[in-house]
Amino acid sequence: MSGLVGRVLIAVPLLVIAILAVVVGGWPMVALAVAFGVVAMHEYGAATRSLRPLTIAGFAGVTGIIVVTHQGGLVWSLAALMGTLLLAFWLSAVADVRQAATVQLSVTLLGVVWIGYGLAFLVALRDVPAPADWGKQLLIAVLVGVWLSDTFAYFGGRMFGKRKLASAISPNKTVEGLVIGFVLGAVAVFFTLYDQPHGDPISPLNALEFAVAIAAASPVGDLFESYLKRDMGVKDTGRLLGGHGGVLDRIDGLLFAGAAAFFVALALHRVA
Repeated sequence: MSGLVGRVLIAVPLLVIAILAVVVGGWPMVALAVAFGVVAMHEYGAATRSLRPLTIAGFAGVTGIIVVTHQGGLVWSLAALMGTLLLAFWLSAVADVRQAATVQLSVTLLGVVWIGYGLAFLVALRDVPAPADWGKQLLIAVLVGVWLSDTFAYFGGRMFGKRKLASAISPNKTVEGLVIGFVLGAVAVFFTLYDQPHGDPISPLNALEFAVAIAAASPVGDLFESYLKRDMGVKDTGRLLGGHGGVLDRIDGLLFAGAAAFFVALALHRVA
């Protein structure tokens, strides 16, 4: 019980900070995304230390992709990605390390794309300009869907879990927990977006499409991080958040769910 209380005491302030940043939007939202991105990239670099990632290039790439996405959109973020590749190439060429350049560049760019673009899609959702508050509603739906899906999957798995979902990747996850988290997470997203935005609401079918995409992407993001952690032989990416692990352990579902929501909005012509 004390462990659960500790998790709640950490989770609630983070939730409040995230919601405030989403409501305000703009540069406060970007600043929070960059802060999370830099910490997550540091944790990723520590987890993959044996592969000698170029963490300076990683920090620059994550920051650049998020900031440029806010300033110029996702298309211009490709310039930041190419700049990161050039910086990583230069750092790799001058570094005196015993590691193949292909491995070093690859592990660095994997972190930049995964973390940088995962957070950039969240910023891009919040920056959707019209109709009023649509971007904010979309991002809140992602946060609600991911957090409730993760929470219900955790408790559902502990209460009803019998069948292992992917024992070789994440032995504590169960099929029952996945189903419970998916269904309740999707329900939460559906009702968050139902009859929204005001003045030009999406259809119930469109709300269901967002719900399914977000609720499905969240556990995939969790499994992706678990796969990398298992490959590198680490349990958590950090201890910054106590019982929650590291920042990367907390945002892994968001990194995939935000992209899923953005592409559904793009397919429905709901992104300007």
